[in-house]
Amino acid sequence: MTRSRPVHAVTAHDLERCVDEAAAVLLSIAGQDWHVPAKGVRWSCWESIEHVADNFFSYALQLGPKPPPRDGYVKVVVRPQRKGGPASTVFAEASNNSDLIPVFSGCGALLVAMIRQAPADVRAYHPYGLSDPEGFAAMGIVETVVHLNDVTQALDLDWFPPEFLCRRVLFRLFPELAEKNDPWQTLLWATGRESVSGRTRRKKWRWDARPAADRTSSV
Repeated sequence: MTRSRPVHAVTAHDLERCVDEAAAVLLSIAGQDWHVPAKGVRWSCWESIEHVADNFFSYALQLGPKPPPRDGYVKVVVRPQRKGGPASTVFAEASNNSDLIPVFSGCGALLVAMIRQAPADVRAYHPYGLSDPEGFAAMGIVETVVHLNDVTQALDLDWFPPEFLCRRVLFRLFPELAEKNDPWQTLLWATGRESVSGRTRRKKWRWDARPAADRTSSV
């Protein structure tokens, strides 16, 4: 696909800003019950936040080895804490909601640091395609904003991520949808959250983690 206009790459700074803003939102709702179901998913709000922290950790782990794995995840124990809960490596040992926020922020900082130090030509395994540091930054942002939306909607908080950030990650991970008028609503539809402009909610979906140059060369 040829992009119709120049678009800035997704950066470690974008991810850092996203994690920081999400942590601030979580702090503002730390007094509510996070064990209620998140909107539209089988997990609680707590589990959804913990899942994002685990994604940060697992993405950072993929970029760490030299060379990074190209045929599977780095082998660590992954398990759910309950039947139907998210399978994860990272679980918070916490007694209240505010204890989970540093786990979320700390794992996010690990991913930011790995993206900053990894060469741009690095490729590491993801089931949606071999990805580069920019791709892992974009995936980290998508995981953050869509799951934070699940949480905030369940807790009756109106929250919206920056439009430019949604458009950047659409160009990187869902390039066929990047020119749609409302990037946030499009991203929610792309990840199976909402019905948008007459399109029914997606039951199956995936992004393309590969860099654009790799997609072109593989055709």
